[in-house]
Amino acid sequence: MQVRRLEITGAFEFTPKAFPDNRGLFVAPFQEEAFTEATGHPMTLAQTNHSVSARDVIRGVHFADTPPGQAKYVYCPQGALLDVVVDIRVGSPTFGQWEAIRLDSTEYRALYLAEGLGHAFLALTDNTVMTYLCSTGYNPSGEHGINPMDPDLGLPWDGALTGPAILSQKDREAPTLAEAAESGLLPDFNTCLAHYESLRTEQ
Repeated sequence: MQVRRLEITGAFEFTPKAFPDNRGLFVAPFQEEAFTEATGHPMTLAQTNHSVSARDVIRGVHFADTPPGQAKYVYCPQGALLDVVVDIRVGSPTFGQWEAIRLDSTEYRALYLAEGLGHAFLALTDNTVMTYLCSTGYNPSGEHGINPMDPDLGLPWDGALTGPAILSQKDREAPTLAEAAESGLLPDFNTCLAHYESLRTEQ
């Protein structure tokens, strides 16, 4: 397993080795030993999610109240997508910045997003599947979003879309990053760092 620490604190890219043969292919997108070595703590698994998206569907930017927050380990077992992590933690040196990674069913890269980070993706093919390993269960009152079309964020959709973006009404009506910050909705960077440290010291 190859691991790459992204510029945004708390985000990691994992690239597993695939084993193709005449029967098909075998791959292990999540490996606990590699994950724990990279992050300093094991992955707490409370829920798995599975989404299927048509071409040009955008989901996100989603995040949860932190603490407890919701860390996500995501990969694409079918199709292809452009996955985006957004630093929405107030006080972070990379606040408002994002990084994009292609996830697909060719290389089976995975992305880990620690609690407090924003997550969005664009489906690049029809029937694109996203698998999520989540550290906490779904909590409707603690789930929030930022408009993925926020011009100040400038997320990299334009060059990848083949038609109009397909969004849920909730995502389309979500506040901009500036509006969410002004309303006090966003996670605090130092609070998130303290939470990450607590995960490591529990070991």
